Amino acid sequence: MKRSSAAVLARLLLCLAFVPAAHAIEILRWERLPLAVPLVVGQERVVFIERNVRIGVPPTVGEQLRVQSAGGAIYLRASAPVPPTRLQLQDVESGALILLDIAAEPAKAGQPALEPVRIVEGDVPATRYGEPVKTAATVDDDVERTAPAAKRATPVAVVLTRYAAQNLYAPLRTVEPVPGIGRVNLRRGLEFSTLLPTLPVRAQALAAWRLEDQWVTAVKLTNTSARGLDLDPRALQGDFLAATFQHPNLAPAGRAADTTVVYLVTRGHGLAESLLPKLSPIDATVNLPPAAAAGQAEGGARHEK
Repeated sequence: MKRSSAAVLARLLLCLAFVPAAHAIEILRWERLPLAVPLVVGQERVVFIERNVRIGVPPTVGEQLRVQSAGGAIYLRASAPVPPTRLQLQDVESGALILLDIAAEPAKAGQPALEPVRIVEGDVPATRYGEPVKTAATVDDDVERTAPAAKRATPVAVVLTRYAAQNLYAPLRTVEPVPGIGRVNLRRGLEFSTLLPTLPVRAQALAAWRLEDQWVTAVKLTNTSARGLDLDPRALQGDFLAATFQHPNLAPAGRAADTTVVYLVTRGHGLAESLLPKLSPIDATVNLPPAAAAGQAEGGARHEK
């Protein structure tokens, strides 16, 4: 009996010896601090992030570092030593940034292959600009279900305007992520002749974003006159919830400061439905016959009963 047990144990140990070891995965928690991801020259390291991201790579390491992305994973491979370098990963949907500090060194004798990396959110995510205010939990579940949606700490119009301004004027790394905001398509051929009818400016729509039931559209304004212009939101014509100029005035045409952007916030629809229709320069009513003549023409001569 003892011999058979020993034989079974020996076979089990022999089988375990041939089982390949599972690859461990290093877990890194993103808490707004750059994450260190060391590399070894000639070895590919996989970073799992489980989201669609855009990768910003400094041009100084473009030839030494190969970067590929597919299915929520990033593949990094250095062909030569790379000094400490910071990569930027930007979430395509929310715009949130994750910073990676990489450095590639030659492999040492007997050094094992580096483990894959998985990036997860920290236990206590930081409060993001524009998120709804979180209220205390309600004891009664029925009351909690029927309670109205929590209001945002900052008005949606302010959140949208700030987000649009950051996307147009601020560096990519400083754009503050806003959960729920999304880019929307612009309608082609928008007519802006009625937007600022009292000012000699040329308008062009640049981009638009949406959050909840509100839209913000960034419109570029260019001075076409030889004099400076002061910009006043009260001169805007249209159905707007809010309007903000990037700069308070425009320099004369041809100068560097002759262009600015106005952020127009609308509710329930985009900018196209909020602009006033263009008026025809020809008044067709002058060609109408007089009221009396029109009545006779339609009904013929009136007969007395």
